[in-house]
Amino acid sequence: MKKSLVFLITILFCSALNAQDIDFSGAWKLNSSKSNLNYDFTLAPATIIVIHKGNEISIEKHSNMQGQEYKTTDKYTCDGKECINMAWENMEKKSTAVWSDDKKSLKVTSKLAAGGDIGDVSIVEIYRMDNGNMILDSVASSSYGDLTEKMVYDKQQ
Repeated sequence: MKKSLVFLITILFCSALNAQDIDFSGAWKLNSSKSNLNYDFTLAPATIIVIHKGNEISIEKHSNMQGQEYKTTDKYTCDGKECINMAWENMEKKSTAVWSDDKKSLKVTSKLAAGGDIGDVSIVEIYRMDNGNMILDSVASSSYGDLTEKMVYDKQQ
């Protein structure tokens, strides 16, 4: 009886630990040597700052494109509801963010109507943790084709 009770408590404790969502909060710096980036052109931000509280997450990306620094901040709810943020050049970006079934990754799916030669752009980003690093798997699709990258970020102190 006593062993059964200890076993049951252990299972409940482990289940509670596994049910917790990952918290991506913090400042993260791109580790290019661990990443798999596009050689000619990358969408990888140099740094990402994440504020993650409950069902809401704010992701601030600091990037450099063609020698110009810029910052974007996106705010999402992690329940699959559509969120609207502004992308570069004041384009409206419609996104949804949902946890995977195992609660170990967050998938953000975004659509932009870029117009011109680019046309519509769709971006799928999957945020996950691996050995203390934040991993961002990204696929961006437009009339120019697909851009697939794996970005690895080290947490900053």
